[in-house]
Amino acid sequence: MGVAPDEIETLYDIGHNNVKLEKHIVDSKSVELMVHRKGSTRAFGPDRDEVPRAYRSIGQPVLVGGTMGTASYILHGTQRGMDETFGSAIHGAGRMMSRNQASGDVRGDRIISELAAKGIIIKGHSMQGIAEEAPSAYKPVEQVVGVMHEAGIAMKVVSLKPLISIKG
Repeated sequence: MGVAPDEIETLYDIGHNNVKLEKHIVDSKSVELMVHRKGSTRAFGPDRDEVPRAYRSIGQPVLVGGTMGTASYILHGTQRGMDETFGSAIHGAGRMMSRNQASGDVRGDRIISELAAKGIIIKGHSMQGIAEEAPSAYKPVEQVVGVMHEAGIAMKVVSLKPLISIKG
């Protein structure tokens, strides 16, 4: 695409399966807790020292993966999220189907052609791996993100259309 490797910059990176020592308010007291996030991601609200300076005034970026064929989202953490969820939010759409069920119901080559027709390039190590990640195996990301936004846990910033999806 004409972009040199040294021109590519990581804008933000955060995991969704980790344990961190963090300070939170519990029963009106600041306490240190080991917070284990499994299938969720950190979504600290504004004015927290742990949030990079560039985002501190609005809250931590929250990267929410959709599916290979739908949007992904960037949200930001909120004070309400800090108060109600220890600064945690969703990291993806969430499965409706197990990997086994998806690979039995869907063909990887069909997913590749359907998404190619929409201008989305799919790369993967196997057709089964691609089938496991079929868009139909996941909840509608717009709906899941909408719940977070309406609840005030994490607020929508932008939706992102997939161009290339790589299943590792």
